[in-house]
Amino acid sequence: MSPVKKILVLDGIGGIPMAREICETLEELGIPTRRIDCLRERRRPLHGLRSAWAKFSNGRAEEGTFYCLPRLDEERLRQRIEEENPSHILVIGFVYKFYDPRRLRCLADAAGARLVLYDTDTCNLYGRRREFIFFVENELPAYHRILSSSEVTTRFFRASLSLDAIFVPFGARPIEVARAQTAIEVLFVGSGDLRRVFLLERISHRVSVRGNRWRRHFPLMSAALRDRVDDRPVWGEELHRLLAQSRIVLNITRSDFYGAETGLNLRIFEALAAGCFLLTDHCDELEELFVVGEEIETFRSSAELAEKVAYYLSHEEERQRIAQRGHERFLRDHTWRLRIEKDLLPHLGERP
Repeated sequence: MSPVKKILVLDGIGGIPMAREICETLEELGIPTRRIDCLRERRRPLHGLRSAWAKFSNGRAEEGTFYCLPRLDEERLRQRIEEENPSHILVIGFVYKFYDPRRLRCLADAAGARLVLYDTDTCNLYGRRREFIFFVENELPAYHRILSSSEVTTRFFRASLSLDAIFVPFGARPIEVARAQTAIEVLFVGSGDLRRVFLLERISHRVSVRGNRWRRHFPLMSAALRDRVDDRPVWGEELHRLLAQSRIVLNITRSDFYGAETGLNLRIFEALAAGCFLLTDHCDELEELFVVGEEIETFRSSAELAEKVAYYLSHEEERQRIAQRGHERFLRDHTWRLRIEKDLLPHLGERP
């Protein structure tokens, strides 16, 4: 065992609150934790010009490969590690866009710290082959251990890449918000994606859509669905208010996730944390965490989606009963506090 005395978190996905919530929970559990938001750190001088030249030079030397010049100052990171003296460095999301993963491993080793990745975004790279290969070859081998939010991805890491990988699903902090008048029949929150467009067209008269990158899909969408879209991202208290106003919270995994037969995204846990009725596309991983039909509901096709939306909007007591059971299951098994106590901390300290 490697005792977890202090954690330095490198947050590669600072646009969402997940790493902040994990850090807050670690502190509540008595684990000293410091967080670096990589998106907010000052970039290297002239990084844009250096990156363009590096990509041009690398492209000429190795046509068809992906190249990324890290944005941030490695010397500043070395100083932070020296100042904080962590027993563990936890990367959330990815780090290759910010620091060279191999150099990060050297800095961790020099400080006597275990370097661990909480993988949240691998599935998002499946459709970008060159970048995915770069990530697999240059970042993943740098870690002492990988924790992944997807069981499918965990199996891939272990079986295909022989990496020390462990499945650790997402969690959430309980969302305490007063249930408002349910003005929204069906709420979908997420970025634009072609698979999502096709499914949402079946319930375009009932769904309210919130998220970014939808306008690029407008030429492929009906006027009815376009009218239901608010093309802005939403997190935090505003998201919580929307959840409280919704009779059904709909989750649709992105095309790359669905193609890989995985679908345990953060929205599932947020919806249950707020006591909402969750309707999500089916994947086998869900059945290991929830009782489908009693704690959550799922669909396997656009026709089934439309049928279940119509059914549960007209069967309020049944919908509320499932929502209550889902919330109880969340509180029993899936809060960040429980996830960190039972899964994250033991696996951080455990040596293979």
